[in-house]
Amino acid sequence: FLYGMIEEEVYVCQPPEFEDPDHPNKVYKVVKALYGLHQALRAWYETLANYLLGNGFHRGKIDQTLFIKRQKGDILLVQVYVHGIIFGSTKKELCIEFERLMKDKFQMSSLGELTFFLGLQVLRKFNFSDVKSASTPVDMEKTLVKDVDGDDVDVHLYRSMIGSLMYLTTSRPDI
Repeated sequence: FLYGMIEEEVYVCQPPEFEDPDHPNKVYKVVKALYGLHQALRAWYETLANYLLGNGFHRGKIDQTLFIKRQKGDILLVQVYVHGIIFGSTKKELCIEFERLMKDKFQMSSLGELTFFLGLQVLRKFNFSDVKSASTPVDMEKTLVKDVDGDDVDVHLYRSMIGSLMYLTTSRPDI
């Protein structure tokens, strides 16, 4: 968040531990984005997006937070979410090059290989790793019947599952 530049004039009170004893009623003019400022996220995203676009990336047509770079038949995908970035490529060298590119401009750390990101482990979250799959779209000729011996469904769990699926439909239009 701290790399973004804000366009509006924003003023903040002096923090109690940094109050100027000679001018206790003065305020500070903010010139760069700060944590907690509602403009900070947009400022960070614009700074990052401009940097990526200036380095050969293109925005995704559907997801504007997805950046794509094609290079000699290989592809590098960069997904931005709030202040986090996940990336992957068909070629390991492109990932290494991307990390270097980012560290040249921004102070950042890499957390290594991704094992979980938002709702992308839906099957594991809801203990559906070993369930029988069904074809989609569903067979229109097959009649759905109520399972009279089945257990009642936990409505909170059901809503959570539906919410996860709704998120996936917006982030993965191919589903």
